Amino acid sequence: MAFGTAAGYGNLPNGNFSPVIYSKQVQLAFRKASICEAITNSDYFGEIANMGDSVKIIKEPEITVQPYLRGTTITPQDLDDEDFSLTIDKANYFAFKVDDIEEAHSHVNFQSLASDRAAYRLSDQFDQDVLGYLTGFKQSATHGSPDTVNTTTNGTVAVSTAGTDELLSSMKIDAAAFGGSAGASLALQPRTGGATDSTPAAGDTFPLTVIARMSRLLDQQNVDTQGRWLVVDPVFMELLKDEDSRLFNADFGGSGLQNGQVGTNIHGFRVYQSNNLPTVGTGPSFTGTNSTTNYGMIVAGHDSSVATAEQINKTETYRDPDSFSDIVRGMHLYGRKILRPEALVNAKYHLA
Repeated sequence: MAFGTAAGYGNLPNGNFSPVIYSKQVQLAFRKASICEAITNSDYFGEIANMGDSVKIIKEPEITVQPYLRGTTITPQDLDDEDFSLTIDKANYFAFKVDDIEEAHSHVNFQSLASDRAAYRLSDQFDQDVLGYLTGFKQSATHGSPDTVNTTTNGTVAVSTAGTDELLSSMKIDAAAFGGSAGASLALQPRTGGATDSTPAAGDTFPLTVIARMSRLLDQQNVDTQGRWLVVDPVFMELLKDEDSRLFNADFGGSGLQNGQVGTNIHGFRVYQSNNLPTVGTGPSFTGTNSTTNYGMIVAGHDSSVATAEQINKTETYRDPDSFSDIVRGMHLYGRKILRPEALVNAKYHLA
């Protein structure tokens, strides 16, 4: 009995006539925004949905143009039918049990509640895996931020010059891009208009400068300006807001946080915020000189740069043969493949 009783008061001492009443309103846990479906293409989903565990993707052949002079003997070029595979090789599941007696006594539909939460957790794991893959990282634990450098190639690389992480080294921005040490993270600070803005230290720069560099690298790879996206974490987002709050003000074209999208045009990118980007060590909140052990990652790309395909994404319910209860289980079977590494650029950073 929660209500207090005066000393010496002995009437109905057990409190049995004041039963505990549980609210029909359930406190739902906060959910992270899922963004990967918005930045990846599913062009190959229909070809792999019903059968098989991979689909071969043929690359456009490269054509060589030769100078011509009258009388020249023309030698036709043999076309190359190079291909690579999108493989369905990632699977996650959930399973939980709802007891008949507990279900009968409860006025809350726990089966529906738990199923909804489980579907979110599958989606969240998918986001963590894909965002790690796009930045060259993998998870050391399920539902953890990608925190380990990925050294395993998924099938064959789409471009022969890509590394084992399927990314191009020329599309990775670190402190060396701004006069610092190769492999170390950038130290970022917002541009405030003060005297210190004019000469940042070697390896230091401003957040909008990093985004401009990402845009330039994509331009140099002839990546289409339509369909470009950028994913940042909350720390980088705070730096952007400190630098120019108008970037995310509805009066200046911002749209607010909707399914992770927070902006529509910063240097040609539509901007998303996610808590599922890689973090190494103490992450991007680390302050100090350029670091190789404490940093966060941001990534930009084009809608055509990576493909995802689902083969199984379902939930089913069946009776437990060993008890009076229902078992609810679900599985998500999918694959992802970097198709155009030249259309992906990432940067490692921390706070200056």
